[in-house]
This record gives sequence, structure tokens and C-alpha cells, in this order.
Amino acid sequence: MCVTAVESRPGGPSQTLKVLGEGALGAGQSPSHRPFGARVKAFVALTKPRIIELLLITTVPVMFLAQQGVPDLKLVLLTCLGGYLSAGGANALNMYIDRDIDALMDRTSQRPLVTGMVSPRECLAFGITLAVVSTLLFGYTVNWLSAWLSLGALLFYVVVYTMILKRRTSQNIVWGGIAGCLPVLIGWSAVTNSMSWAPVVLFLVMFFWTPPHYWPLSMKVKDDYARVGVPMLPVIASNKVVARQIVIYSWVMVAVSLLLTPLGYTGWFYTVVALAAGGFWLWEAHGLQNRAKAEVTGAKLKEMRLFHWSITYVSILFVAVAVDPFLR
Repeated sequence: MCVTAVESRPGGPSQTLKVLGEGALGAGQSPSHRPFGARVKAFVALTKPRIIELLLITTVPVMFLAQQGVPDLKLVLLTCLGGYLSAGGANALNMYIDRDIDALMDRTSQRPLVTGMVSPRECLAFGITLAVVSTLLFGYTVNWLSAWLSLGALLFYVVVYTMILKRRTSQNIVWGGIAGCLPVLIGWSAVTNSMSWAPVVLFLVMFFWTPPHYWPLSMKVKDDYARVGVPMLPVIASNKVVARQIVIYSWVMVAVSLLLTPLGYTGWFYTVVALAAGGFWLWEAHGLQNRAKAEVTGAKLKEMRLFHWSITYVSILFVAVAVDPFLR
């Protein structure tokens, strides 16, 4: 399972190191000469654990909704483990493919491949191993529907987003974000071994959430993306255009989030939470648009307010998904 949310933590100074192969190792040393503890931390960092936290927030609550109560805890743990390994494998392969531009961007200049703590060959083997293990774990301990969905998310993120879309189109995060929507389907299928309209609605919520979640961060670090030729929307369009797109996607996202109740999957509690959280989201989105229209730039644009709220929004909304069955 993959998710397109990104870390907002800035990297170190820009580096001109070109990571092209095994010879591009930091400080001229091979990874085997690095301290063991630092090496372990580096391999963990390849999985992007902070991003996977968000993935689990969108997976586990859906299992409660599918069960209409507390799902089997062993099943939850196995689903979380399989999801972590799958997303970790996808993230490691993403770093392997993007190691050239990661070395030139401030935000990613401290990643393990750039610093030389892990070699490209090790990263590739690590990512493939996690992909295989996660698929087999899902298949033999959860069910094969979840296994194929997980593998599909991984391949979509690595091949469609990272290899095809990311460096070619400003719509990269729109369609590439599909990989980050699949965990909700996996959470549902893990419990029911089937599909239903409820996970489809939540899939669409995440689909329309991803661009207005990612674009504010892209506005903040657009110089990084411009430097390496990645055409994120804020790189090729004005702040006013980006903010308008954010508002459009935000309205559709909030409207879709309210479909669960009329379809009979949730009750009053989820509806109240979705309205309140969605209303505050729209307030922040329109605030960003107003500042962009006024041609505010720099810190006063406050684009990161919406980025940080977007993570809180998903957390609140999916907690409501998990709690609602107990209040009906």
C-alpha cells in the first residue's frame, strides 16, 4: 500500500552530488563501513515511516466500518504489517528511481541514498524484497484480494507515478495519487474479502484530497521542483491558478465525504464530524485563495496552514468512520 502524502521536514543544504550508481557514496566510504545503528536507521528511513502513519490512519478505521464494530485484532495487525511492508517497499523503490533529483533538492538532500548510508543496489534489493514479502504476507494471512490490491498500489506508485507521470506532467499528483487511495479498499477487503460502495466513496474522498493536500507544500518548495525539472502545478502556474484548483478539489472532496450517510453506511456522528471538519477545510482553502488573489507571497501566503490541516482533517474524518458504528 502506498500513500502520496509527503514529509514537510526540510532537508539540509542543496547538494550537487549526482547519485548515478554504486560509486556515489557519501564521504567516499561504502555503506558496510558505516555504524550499524546508523545503517538500520537509514533502511527504516527508506520506508518513509512518517508517511506510512497516514496510510494506517486511512486503513484501520475502514476495517471498523466494514466490521460495524471491532474487527479481529490479529487481522488488524497483519493488515498493518503487510501495509507497512508494501508501502515501505514502494517508498524505497521511489528513492532508488529518484536518487538523481533527490541529491539536488533541499527537501530530500539527507535521504539515505544521497548521503551514501545505503547504496543504490541495496536500496533496490530492499524495495523488491519488501514488495514480495508484503504480497505473500497479505495473500497467506489476510486474503488474496487484499494482496493484489496492495501489489497494485505499489506498482502504480512506482511505475505510473514515479517513472511515468512525475517528471512529465503537472497532473502527476492528481492521477499518481490513486496509489494513496487504495489503502481504504484494502482495509475493507481485509475484513470482507469483497468490495462495496463505502470504500469506493472513501477512495474518492482520498482521490480529491490528494491534490489540495500536496499542492500547498509544492507551493512552498516549488523552487526545488523547478531546479530539477519536475513540473508540479505550482512550478508552471501562478499561485492564483493553483489556489483556484485547490478550492475546486476541496469542494468536491467535502461533498463526496457526505455521501456515506445517505448511502446508509454511517449515521449522525460521522455526518456532524464531516460537516465540521470539511467546513474548516473550505475556510482555509478559500483563505489561501484570497491571499493568492491579493498577490501575497512569501511567509504571508501561509500555504502550509492548509497542508498541515489536511493531515488533521484526514485523521479526524477517519476516526469518525471508526467511531460511528458504535453510536448507531
